[in-house]
Amino acid sequence: MMSEELERILARLTEPDNAVIQQATAELKQAFKDPAIIPALCALMTESQNPQSAAVMLRLRVRKHWKKISPDHRESLKAVVLQHMIEIYFFNYYTVCSHISTLNSVQVGLLLLSKVVGSNPEPFKPHYKQLLQLFGTVLQDLNNPTALYYCILTLTAITAYTGTEEMNLMRSLIPKLLIALKHLIQADQDHASEAMEVFDELMESEVSIVVPHIAEIVRFCLEVCLHILIVIITCLFLNLLKAVLKHKLLQPILQVVFPILSAAPPPGEEDPEDEENDTEGDSENPKHFAVQVGLFTCFTLPFTQTCLSSENPYERKGGLMCMAVLAEGCADHIRTKMLSSMLQTVCRSLSDNNQVVRSAALFALGQFSEHLQPDVSKFHAELMPLLHGYLSAVNQTKIGHMTKAFYALENFLENLGPEIEPYLPTLMETMLSALNNAENLKLKELAVSAIGAIANAAKEMLVPYFPPIIESLKGFLTDTREEMRTLQTQALDTLSVLARTVGKEVFSPLAAECVQLGLNLTDGVDDPDLRRCTYSLFSAVSDVSPDCLAPHLTPITTVMLLSLKSTEGVMAHLDEDKPFVLLDDDDADDEDEEGDVDLDEESETEVDDRDVAGFSVENAYIDEKEDACDALGEIAFNTGVAFQPFLESSFQQVYELHDFPHEDVRRAAFGAMGQFCRAQHKSASRPCQSVIHSLPIVVLPCFLEAVRQDRERQVVMAILESMNAVIKSCQGEALQAPGILAEISNTIKDVLKKKVRI
Repeated sequence: MMSEELERILARLTEPDNAVIQQATAELKQAFKDPAIIPALCALMTESQNPQSAAVMLRLRVRKHWKKISPDHRESLKAVVLQHMIEIYFFNYYTVCSHISTLNSVQVGLLLLSKVVGSNPEPFKPHYKQLLQLFGTVLQDLNNPTALYYCILTLTAITAYTGTEEMNLMRSLIPKLLIALKHLIQADQDHASEAMEVFDELMESEVSIVVPHIAEIVRFCLEVCLHILIVIITCLFLNLLKAVLKHKLLQPILQVVFPILSAAPPPGEEDPEDEENDTEGDSENPKHFAVQVGLFTCFTLPFTQTCLSSENPYERKGGLMCMAVLAEGCADHIRTKMLSSMLQTVCRSLSDNNQVVRSAALFALGQFSEHLQPDVSKFHAELMPLLHGYLSAVNQTKIGHMTKAFYALENFLENLGPEIEPYLPTLMETMLSALNNAENLKLKELAVSAIGAIANAAKEMLVPYFPPIIESLKGFLTDTREEMRTLQTQALDTLSVLARTVGKEVFSPLAAECVQLGLNLTDGVDDPDLRRCTYSLFSAVSDVSPDCLAPHLTPITTVMLLSLKSTEGVMAHLDEDKPFVLLDDDDADDEDEEGDVDLDEESETEVDDRDVAGFSVENAYIDEKEDACDALGEIAFNTGVAFQPFLESSFQQVYELHDFPHEDVRRAAFGAMGQFCRAQHKSASRPCQSVIHSLPIVVLPCFLEAVRQDRERQVVMAILESMNAVIKSCQGEALQAPGILAEISNTIKDVLKKKVRI
């Protein structure tokens, strides 16, 4: 009976009479207070002549009140929606399309399918063949871009879950998919851009599906979308270079990419990386996408050489930019066969009469210094005078150009080691002059950063210059002006490097003062970058003078644990789909009438009410958590017994981050847990309580599970290194749990046999 009444109410919502609509809305709000509304809407969606309104209302209720729906109604809803979408809308698609008046129903059906499948694709696996057959039909309906859009979204969702049974059907869809995307681009570029993600998924999950269609896909991307082309080229060059060469696709790809790479900017403008300002350039422009092609293949070298010999400065710049990324992607080839000649080219370009070329040469030299070590350091006699002379000659008001010069110098110095000695006096004269005399704070920041690189190479050789460096750094760290924040962050980083490099005898007298400087900054400034740098300073001091840190462990661990717990910087992204708003006004009233609400359920309702589609965290807060984990682990190990009162609370908070979404935080958390185990073993003479009494029993199974389950290579490598350190330090204590030795052995075997997920 309720279904019939509900159908009449929904029908009146479409009447061209405001009074009727208002009355129907009031009745609908009242009906929504009845728990039987869910089965009634399900019945209408499957039995009504006009199911669209029922589907919209059902979606509204599900999205905003899922936790309040009874378990029985939830299960029946899943079954009804799944059966209805597959058996009625989609398997009768031909019938639906033959009646133009029901075309909107097809779009609504595809919309609902994309939402349901997108939220959990795996339960649909038994129906993948039928769905793929349906998609083959939908993709040919080129006059219905909305249907194409939702069809492609659903295809994207199931791609990662398809198996060998669906492979042939998937392959047959590729030509239809390309044609459909071309039409979708003309109809709605925003929808087309989102639909293009199907290529990402295909390349990530089922690259073998696209192999027979490589030529068609590349030509499509050359015509319509450079960004997607770069994604595809990345996968092709990493996995299917032979197929690219077989289909003779390399030449047309490079012929499209290189003109983009070497194009001059519009008259009166500059490329973002050539602008003279303190900020980094826009990395999302076509040139930066194009230059990434050079990362994967040395076949670009003939094009590069042609660019370098051009009279056009932007073509010379393009050649240098390509050489720069080749240093990363083709390091072994360059190191063994081409390093000397490429360095000569870069050195000549540093004297080019055009500044954009000189800037590109500096970038290339910085890339060489970063990716071609230790071979590139052998050329220090030629490069160091050139770099220092260049730095001295650059107009200091051109901060953008100075930044590139310091970048090249730092990367080269970092790995120079003892060979830096003959250059140290002139280098330090330049750096100290910048610290004392430069008016631009960015220039001071660059000099402070360079001193850190010099310290890594020179170590104790820097001691004669230590007093003036420290005086400058202390002055920066006690300045309370807001504009000093970035310089203070860099000063803390360099101070940490100095603590680890100049020797304990030199730095220890300053250790207590450095700790107090760090605490003053964490108390007085709310900035995640500044906090993470103070954490690094504390851990460096713990290595040099742990006794100086021990009296301050309470405030230090307190602020670090707050960083680990913090949700600051977390941003909710709202769903762009605008919900039906007729019922929103009474949501608060509904809450009141239903009485007390469980706090957990209430918080979830708040999230639902805001239509949150997902969350992201600002990079600075991710870095803060990562550095807090690293620092806590090192401080725990270095301070030993003094850290024991803080070990349990620190371990529990770090342990909660072992499944954190960001891989860098997970890596740091696993590393810290290993350090905690070693710290506990090191301080075994002090009685322990609670979980701390047997840390390895908790930590090692967590490590082993993560080795098998984590998808990030760097995380798994860090876990294995940490596990190795724990077993070496704790020895028999680490292997007391029954069966743990066999589990460790089996896991190592699986890693060696490539049976883990990475």
